[in-house]
Parts: sequence; structure tokens; C-alpha cells
Amino acid sequence: MRPKIILGTAVAVLLTTTGSAFAATPEPLPNPDRPARTPVLKPTEGPSPGDATISLTTACSAMQKRVQTGNRRAGLVVRNLGTGELVCSLNPGRQYSLASNTKIFTTATALGRLGPSHRMVTRVFSSGPIDGNGVLRGDLYLLGGGDPSLGTGSFLDAFSGGVGSDIDRLALKVRRAGIRQVTGRVYGDASVFDELQGVADSGYATSPWIGPLSGLSVNAGYTDAAFASFSPNPARLATKLLAMRLRGNGVRVRAEVALRKSPGVKARRMVAKLVSPDLTWMAAMTNLYSNNFFAEMLLKYLGARVKGVGSTRTGASVVRDYIKGSYGAQVSPVDGSGLTISNRSSAFDVVKVLGRIRASRYGREFVDSLPVAGGSGTLEDRMRGSSAEGRCRAKTGTLTGVSALSGYCFSQAGRRYAFSILMNSVYDTGAARAAQDRIAALIARL
Repeated sequence: MRPKIILGTAVAVLLTTTGSAFAATPEPLPNPDRPARTPVLKPTEGPSPGDATISLTTACSAMQKRVQTGNRRAGLVVRNLGTGELVCSLNPGRQYSLASNTKIFTTATALGRLGPSHRMVTRVFSSGPIDGNGVLRGDLYLLGGGDPSLGTGSFLDAFSGGVGSDIDRLALKVRRAGIRQVTGRVYGDASVFDELQGVADSGYATSPWIGPLSGLSVNAGYTDAAFASFSPNPARLATKLLAMRLRGNGVRVRAEVALRKSPGVKARRMVAKLVSPDLTWMAAMTNLYSNNFFAEMLLKYLGARVKGVGSTRTGASVVRDYIKGSYGAQVSPVDGSGLTISNRSSAFDVVKVLGRIRASRYGREFVDSLPVAGGSGTLEDRMRGSSAEGRCRAKTGTLTGVSALSGYCFSQAGRRYAFSILMNSVYDTGAARAAQDRIAALIARL
């Protein structure tokens, strides 16, 4: 099946290893990475009394058999992170389509290049003098910073438990800056990104599977908190919403808004700014419920910050270069979310990246961004009752003909493993997912 629209929500758990708390949120909309029911595990793959560990030889043989279930092409790698030993593999170096496992590379690059505490900024500038009565003799400019979390208060309440960059607060900040009237217009500036609103999967036009991408996006590309439709022009909508909120706060502005590039530094003065949640939160929003919109916005943001071009192609080149330069691994990213089937890597390289990420300065933030087996996100309803429940954290991936699961398992014996299961030419998604769950349960018993 084709992927449905994936909404992101903040994880309603306390990430104890980082000390970051996420607000409780409503259930996400239907997600192709979430199965309709939990696969039934055999007793030998579930919890066992006493010592539940099994031999590597027995486990690897079972994994190699399982990974070929429901598909015609598969790669598998399981590595002991403590010893570095490759404990099991099948077609480890062969390239496969990644689906949403692409988000592993996107979020790892964002955290690595920019840092877990990095934040995005949306700014409001004035282009004229403000007299003693608070009258701005000129225009206001809303300059987008590529923040995927920008939204109205009502949208953020429904979408992310109230967490995000609230445009209502930005309007209030403009009012508190002393502006009571604007003689000119309110302009929006989305020039931090290019004008392409989609990815390769949709010919770079707006995709039915993801909100339109813009340097000045609002409400994750939706028109409002009803999630009924996407906005044809998110930058104009953001600008219109700011003007409406300004009027609601007692600032007299024209109803008509427009889009225009902000004037140069010498011709403008900053009036207010809105700072986003940090990249630790952004990574969790992206990975927990496999949020395509956040992943694609992060990719364009990487292009803008690192190479000065806010495009999908440039962002993909940043990811490819960073993964190769920092980890010695190969990935061929075409987008940030995995919606395009030509995003490719090998199970060996996925595990190489996972192992080195965990050992990095942002390892805790990355690991904590992944769903917990049987507990949260796209794995909430998977692996319950098995040895993997609560012990494995992994990123799911689903496209037509593609199913993937890659992440970490912390075994009952105290060992730490990174694993990657990449299945292509999938003809039975349910069977493929059940096989992945059983492999994870086996890893948890090593």
C-alpha cells in the first residue's frame, strides 16, 4: 500500500536518559508503520522463566530464516555493540530501499551537524520608523526560518500536545514591542527554502502523503486544526494568520497580505522572534511516529544551514556527505523521509551508523527518539508479550513492496545490539512485520 499521511505527535513519556519531558498528546492519525494488530508470538519467542538466553548459532539460523518471510529480497545485520562482533548477517552489503529508515540518516545528520540544543528562529522585522504613538510608518515582514513546528495555538494543541512555535505568541510579542498600527502591509518571506513543495516521489510538487514544504510553513502544511486539507500556499497562510492575530491583539494592520523578500539588514529592524523547540525534540517528533513532514523540513533546513541552499537535493547531499565523512558509511538519500523508493543503503551501513551514533555525544538523544517495542510510537502495538518488549528501540519503514526495522536491543543478559532488517519485494507486509518482531525478540534473548 502507499503510505498514508503521517502526523507527528510528541511522545507522552519521560526520556529519562536525557531529562527531556514531552507533553501528553492525542493519538496520531492512521499510520502505515503501525500494524492493525499485534503479531502473535510463539512461546519460545516470548518471555521464559529463569535464563531466557539462547545460543548465537541457534538464534542466527532462526533470524536468517525469518528475514526471508513475506519478501523476495532481504538484508540482515546484527552486531554486538560491546564487542563489535557481527553476530548474524544475510546479504549485509547489498543495497536496499530504506522507506522510513531514511529518517535514521536525516535525524542523525541534523543532531550531528547542528547539535541537540540547536533551535530554529522565526522573526518579524519592521522596514520603517515607529513614532511615539506606536505607529509603524512602513511594513512588517514575517521571515520564516524553516521551523516545522510553527503553528497556531489550537493546531499545536491537537497536533503536538501544545508543544511547538506558537504564532499567537509571536503576534503578542509584536504588540509588546510597542507597535499599535502598521501603515503598510504585512509581508511573508519564505526564501530560506526553495519553492518546491514536495519531494521526488511527487515530482517535487505537493504530495498527497505530506504537507507542502515551505521556509515559512504553518500548521504542518494544513489549513487548520481539522487536518482536512493542505494549504496551497503555506507562506501566505502563515502571513495571513499573523495579521489576524495582530488585529486580535489590538494592532491595526491591513487584512491584505503579500509575499516579498525582506529588505537588507540596514533597511530593517527586528521587532520580535519566536524560537522553536530544540533538535532533540525535533528528532523525537520525526522518528517516534515517522513524521514525513518534519523529516523533509529538517532536510531542507540542513541544506540551508550547511550549504546555503534550502532545497531537498542540497539537504540530501549534506546527509550523504556527513554519513560518509563521519561514519564511513554509504547512503543514497533522495529525500529526508523515505517516501521516494530510491533512498538506498545496506543493512551493514545502517548498523554501522547506529553503532557510531550511540557512541557519539548525541547518542542518548538519538536513541531516545526511537519508538519503544510494545510501548510507544510506531512500535506501540508491536512485540507486546515478547522478550523485545521494552528492550528494543527501533525505526520502522513501510512503502509499497518495502518493510524495514532497524535500531537497538538491550538483551536480558545485559548485552547491547544494533540491528537492521531491510526487506524489499515485499508481497505480505503483515508476515514481514511479524518476522521482524520475532527477530527482535530473538536478539533480546542473546
